[in-house]
Amino acid sequence: MEPSISRSVEITAPVAAVWALVTDLPGMGRFSPENAGGHWVPPAAGPSAGARFRGTNRNGDREWRTRVRVVACEPGRRFTFDVRTPFGVRVSRWSYELAPTADGCLLTEHWYRVGNWFIRRVMGPKVTGRADRPGFNTHSIEHTLRAVKQHAEQQDAVLRRGVTR
Repeated sequence: MEPSISRSVEITAPVAAVWALVTDLPGMGRFSPENAGGHWVPPAAGPSAGARFRGTNRNGDREWRTRVRVVACEPGRRFTFDVRTPFGVRVSRWSYELAPTADGCLLTEHWYRVGNWFIRRVMGPKVTGRADRPGFNTHSIEHTLRAVKQHAEQQDAVLRRGVTR
């Protein structure tokens, strides 16, 4: 399956630090303009293939919940999950890929648009308030990647200062 949208950013921070940020689904709300976090569904307590998650998203006064299942979890490399409505209808797939670089890593975020025409044209816009999902997700991915980069590089700078003292 080819992604509908993909964006990448180089981050001057260790792969492990960036991995910890993008796999912290409950904490993703601090980076995303729409995602507000959520919680792992027991027995899951963190990212692993098959783990389930309940997400919350917001657009102004609108709020909606999702069901998430992790479909690929390769620590330090790839984290992929499918998003469904509360009724189990699949609406998207998201994936983060990390690749080491000389100064840190390259983080790529992919969005795969799935779901039928009714979800895309009727229910999605009605629930989320967004008629142009691909347009918004382009903005959202770019925003999220910038926020993860800023946070990871700030964390890394603090850790480096602490080590050199």
